[in-house]
Amino acid sequence: MKLRYLIIDGYTKAAREQLVDGGASMAADLYERMLTRWSPGEVCCEKIFPSDAGVTLPGVEALAAFDGITWTGCSLGCNDGSIEVDGQIQLQRDVFASGVPSFGSCWAAQIAAVAAGGRVEVNPKGREMGLARKIHLSSVGMGHPLHEGRRSPFDAFTSHDDEITKMPSGGVVLSGNAFTSVQSVCITHDQGTFWGVQYHPEYDLHELARLTFCRIEKLSKRGFFQSRDDALTYIAALESLHDDPSRTDLAWRLGIDEDVMNPSIRCTEVRNWIHRLVIPTTYAKQS
Repeated sequence: MKLRYLIIDGYTKAAREQLVDGGASMAADLYERMLTRWSPGEVCCEKIFPSDAGVTLPGVEALAAFDGITWTGCSLGCNDGSIEVDGQIQLQRDVFASGVPSFGSCWAAQIAAVAAGGRVEVNPKGREMGLARKIHLSSVGMGHPLHEGRRSPFDAFTSHDDEITKMPSGGVVLSGNAFTSVQSVCITHDQGTFWGVQYHPEYDLHELARLTFCRIEKLSKRGFFQSRDDALTYIAALESLHDDPSRTDLAWRLGIDEDVMNPSIRCTEVRNWIHRLVIPTTYAKQS
């Protein structure tokens, strides 16, 4: 089976360039690697950047030609009120109308909730950064195929300011933690189904290190680091553990275990989405 995916990267061009300049990968590229790794057989990934000036967004008919549609994270906010944000909310409404299964991280879950009638607001606790700790599956989440094989509680890579504060009528909360009450969702709306997470299974320690490097000034202003040297020490530890996973001293110091170190565990949800939703839906369309 050849699976055809659409990857929607909502970052602005300037934000994408900042990530690349800081040694991080573009979000769309991270998603392409993840989808390719966990999909059986051949994969074709097409990417669009809806925040770019002059971009033509696909309509419902064009979206329906894909087997799966994914959204990356993004540095925009659902309540920014910009043309770029409004356009992406409408794009997710069209994704729902297409009937194609969709999935995504962070921004993706927020966009899907708003597109289906929910609400997103700034988290009053502040920014959740680095690791989302002790995520617990809800009673529904424990039996949901998105989290099949996932132990509870668990940790996951994260980086966000906003959170879903009102679920749409077709939405179910599958997990949460003390910092962010909605950490994963299933949203059924119009003709489509979205499974998504507030955290980032597409990251690894290197990508978290480079993202942190790009955000040093912002994170320092919010009290995550006392100085630039403090930040660089933390980043170096992440990079060292990435390069040598046997460094149990660093894993202990950083409080990191197989939840994020083991790619198979870290990517549980995207793998389940592919095998439990995308492939069955694709077979059903072809029969």
